[in-house]
Amino acid sequence: MTNVSGLAPLDPRSGEPGDGTGLNPAPGEGVDVLAVAIAPGPSSEPAQEGAGDGARPVPEPRRGAVEAAVRYGIDVASRADAAGISGKAGEHLVVEPPRGKADLPGKLIYLGVGDESHQSLRRAGACLARATFGVQRIRTSVVDGLPLQAQQAFLEGFFLGGYRAPKTGVSAAAKPMAVNLEVTGLNPQALVRAETAARAAWLARDLTNTPPDIATPAWMAEQSRAVAEASGLEYEEWNPVRLAAEGFGGLMAVGSGSSHGPRLVRVTYRPGTTAAATAGKASKPGKAGGVVLVGKGITFDSGGISLKPRESMPAMKMDMAGSAVVLSVVQAAAELGLPFEVTGLLALAENAIGASSYRPGDVVRTWNGTTVEIGNTDAEGRMVLADALAYAADQLDPEVLVDVATLTGAAALGLGKRHAALFGNRSDLLSAFEAAGSSSGEPLWQLPLVPDYDYLLESDTADLAHVAPVGAKAGGGAILAALFLEKFVGETPWIHLDIAGPMEVGSDTNEYSKGATGFGARLLIAFLRARAARTLAGLDAS
Repeated sequence: MTNVSGLAPLDPRSGEPGDGTGLNPAPGEGVDVLAVAIAPGPSSEPAQEGAGDGARPVPEPRRGAVEAAVRYGIDVASRADAAGISGKAGEHLVVEPPRGKADLPGKLIYLGVGDESHQSLRRAGACLARATFGVQRIRTSVVDGLPLQAQQAFLEGFFLGGYRAPKTGVSAAAKPMAVNLEVTGLNPQALVRAETAARAAWLARDLTNTPPDIATPAWMAEQSRAVAEASGLEYEEWNPVRLAAEGFGGLMAVGSGSSHGPRLVRVTYRPGTTAAATAGKASKPGKAGGVVLVGKGITFDSGGISLKPRESMPAMKMDMAGSAVVLSVVQAAAELGLPFEVTGLLALAENAIGASSYRPGDVVRTWNGTTVEIGNTDAEGRMVLADALAYAADQLDPEVLVDVATLTGAAALGLGKRHAALFGNRSDLLSAFEAAGSSSGEPLWQLPLVPDYDYLLESDTADLAHVAPVGAKAGGGAILAALFLEKFVGETPWIHLDIAGPMEVGSDTNEYSKGATGFGARLLIAFLRARAARTLAGLDAS
């Protein structure tokens, strides 16, 4: 990621630096790009004298923008009007220095910040990152004078917008993010928070974007071990032999058709642990308490015998996005030094077709002894989660249990590509997650757990069915999946996040880059930070 540093704030009246050179750097400072902010002006103000009622509003300058225009000798209002720029979030206007002004940085960017909400600032940050690929040094006053959370949002957007998925082959690599970003008036804490969230999202994206011929369950376990050793996390792994011996029937059934056997991985952050103290050491199983996160990790989902249609296949390398998010968040917990334990359980399997594949009609015994009649082998995610949730609720004694899963097309169909579906069994937790979604910029929409739909999970041959009967036409697929998972958490306070919709984007969109989004990483970090603040204040953490 780009190296970010702070400079003295500009004077709020004159736009001149309180110390140093501010937005008037000397040539020897190596600044390639200056970036200043503009916002939409009043809609009633005409773009120029004599313009009609429908004229575009004149963008309003923010700190340093007027002084930069004077140095570059430009009429920003005219240039913006000609370019169709109003100052809304994500717009940008590039200005080059006039002839004979070789002492000025090669580009001046007027960056639209819209209403300067956190979401608008994230979009502005992402826009700046994409407009400056390949440069050495940017200097900006966009967040000068703004509060900590606003600065954090802008920097998060910058880091996230500059992400590019790893690529292999002989073609030339894309230009990297800018090497350095200098920010006038930077709050150092905003940078720390933004870097933590962005690193987590980058890790989740990297793992999720990895091709499925590489990202097998064993490979994901290896990556988890490497993260654990680097961050001082406890690490425990169940291989297929141990999974079978200990009764993880859901994982074993889903992974039965693949030559890449399933895995279950536990990574645990405990307050006060260090990388030096735990690196390379096998941990002992035991009560974890605190917050337990469970991630669906289907490294490729063919649908099994209930084969998916061709057009649905390419994105199925991303069906392990939940496990990638969980791993990245536990790493972030260690980085943040939270005052409570955070455990991640990664339920890893490849849902392939083979001679030993599980079948519709099979009855599978899950970890807690509940038997499940299989109606569709493409509803595999809830089977691996059933094992992991039951184990977590019984063996890890969580205060809060959260699962993250690309679980149902129904959630994506109902909510689209921007919102994840939120379910839970505690109103206070649901409210806490909605607040975290709002503050992190990863929005959620609460859906109900409808007890009247329980009859759809009835089975004549097992304790439960895991999908509705053929021909039921009941709808509510995301709700039914959540109701099934609820059977495995008992009385434990529980949240279910169905991230099937926002797990990927088809093109660069705001702070998301094409491919995996890492959706959920920033959300969970925001939830954990808020919980930590309440814990340290001596309040009810929930």
